[in-house]
Amino acid sequence: MAYDLLLKNATVIDPAQNLDGRFDVAVDGDRITAVAPSIVGEARQVVDLEGKILTPGWIDIHAHIFAGFTTWGFKADALCLSTGVTTIVDAGSPGWANFLAFKEFIVEPARTQMLTFVHISGIGLTYGPAGEMTDMRYAAPEQTAFVIQEWPDICVGVKVRQAAFQVGDNGVEPLRLAVEAGRLSGTPVMVHIGAGVALPDVLAGMRPGDIATHCYQGHGDHILGDGTEVIAEVWQARERGILFDLGHGGGSFNFEVAKRALANGFVSDIISTDIHSSSFESTVQSLPDAASKLLNLGIDLRDIVRQTTASAAASIHRDDELGTLRPGTIADLAAFEILEGEYEFFDTHRQPHPGSALISPVLTVRAGQVYRPDDLRAEVEQEARRSAQTIRAIAGSNAAALQQLKQ
Repeated sequence: MAYDLLLKNATVIDPAQNLDGRFDVAVDGDRITAVAPSIVGEARQVVDLEGKILTPGWIDIHAHIFAGFTTWGFKADALCLSTGVTTIVDAGSPGWANFLAFKEFIVEPARTQMLTFVHISGIGLTYGPAGEMTDMRYAAPEQTAFVIQEWPDICVGVKVRQAAFQVGDNGVEPLRLAVEAGRLSGTPVMVHIGAGVALPDVLAGMRPGDIATHCYQGHGDHILGDGTEVIAEVWQARERGILFDLGHGGGSFNFEVAKRALANGFVSDIISTDIHSSSFESTVQSLPDAASKLLNLGIDLRDIVRQTTASAAASIHRDDELGTLRPGTIADLAAFEILEGEYEFFDTHRQPHPGSALISPVLTVRAGQVYRPDDLRAEVEQEARRSAQTIRAIAGSNAAALQQLKQ
């Protein structure tokens, strides 16, 4: 049998199918055709991945990619394809009022699959220096739900940020309205947890399947409370089915919080970058970079792959098509090698942590098309330069506001 693409001799890790071993993968068009210990046949393109790890394409469920329209907007298409990310999800940069611009100017031209949570604020995260839910007139549960239902191929749920800077004196009322939008649209709510709003109150308003992002943030009102142990309300929330996402970002990953949580046996459900124009390069370069930090904190590679593939896909209700190498599904794959050496990683507080392993991307397959990091290097650099212009303008005019953005 002839195939369009044949990936040979890789160590395949696919938690969705409990696959962990040496396999070949065949692709026809944009679909996975076969996965087997040895596939014999001709192919238009054969890639030998001897010594490499092959997984489903990685899924970054928390990023800000509404470039040119919002404060944090980051051009991420080439970066994704150079780092094994085949699906990236914007965490609420668009609201219902500017969603169509996200669809036309971000989603449609992209090679990477780009999805979004729709913010409960109708204008989304257009203007970062002002908290989007300090004025409740922007809250729009019915319109938010309508957009999600009208464009289910792009929209995966609702976003709300629950920290003092974002909600002012409104407490958990923005969350209540976001949950209403989630109920109307039948989708999960992603909730930014941060200082100034008590985490137990936030968790109490969330439903099974909702996602608490920034689970290892260290600014206050976090999973350790005022102590060194994961608080009871967090364990109870997990028992109820609430998911916990890393959401690294520019200010939301603290090594000490992560170490203490892991010592308690609390491991995030999903790894995401929260990559945006001020976090890229300064705190997090890519999803493999964020994942490498957890690898060096002792998380098993198989669990890291689960968090970036099967669990990420399930959290946005796309596990029927994404996060797996099951024949018949979209041909989204990622190949990596684990480099050994002496590395230094940093959290968002600039605390260092030494490491001996680095997850290094080798190849990305998106809908059957092969991409290699070296071929995309110039595009990634151009994206980064263009994305940095907005945040530099903010930093130059209001450094205090920039610090607020990182929290």
